[in-house]
Amino acid sequence: MNKIIQPVSQITLAAIGKKFNNRWIFNNIDFQISPSDRIAILGNNGSGKSTLLQILAGYVSPSSGYIIWKSDSKEIPVENVYKHVSLASPYLELIEEFTLRENINFFRKMKPLQDNCDASQLIAIAELEEAADRSIKYFSSGMKQRVKLALAFLAETSLLLLDEPLSNLDSKGYEWYQKMSEKYVAQRILIVCSNNVASETMLCSRKIDMELFKKNKLPKV
Repeated sequence: MNKIIQPVSQITLAAIGKKFNNRWIFNNIDFQISPSDRIAILGNNGSGKSTLLQILAGYVSPSSGYIIWKSDSKEIPVENVYKHVSLASPYLELIEEFTLRENINFFRKMKPLQDNCDASQLIAIAELEEAADRSIKYFSSGMKQRVKLALAFLAETSLLLLDEPLSNLDSKGYEWYQKMSEKYVAQRILIVCSNNVASETMLCSRKIDMELFKKNKLPKV
């Protein structure tokens, strides 16, 4: 793995909260993330874990509190955070009309891949050689998930965010995910959202339970 340029060295969340339609999803989240941290964000569907992940990626603004990303001692502007982030999630879409090869080449224009990996190499890593020139719209949900994960793992970023990464994968896909996790997570911050699936969070040493930050469970001030 090449050295990642300008890695994220620290992320600070202070009193982070998010509400939709005047309903608080979570509130008062405080924690700090350091290099090589392995964090599992745990919770049931609707607990807000995916929303928190998007806040960490800089894609969504919190309703309260603030988040700071730093590289060494220099703060990273929120509009530049995306350069440091790779995210794989069931809700992210690939370009359905493009082939697998075209999707990868399009992705590479926006974000470099490790070791100057080209489309053919990534396709081989994803074990999807037979579908290289097939339109994504003809892929199964499991094949699409494998593409999303491969792009996230191979992106030249220091912050790797995975939302329910085993979604739609079969037993062979589980084995592939474990192999990719062991190979491509070194020297990166890893944050995984999961419904308490042990196979998804096998590398995580810290756990954040979203149930602890429900508005209706917070003590009255």
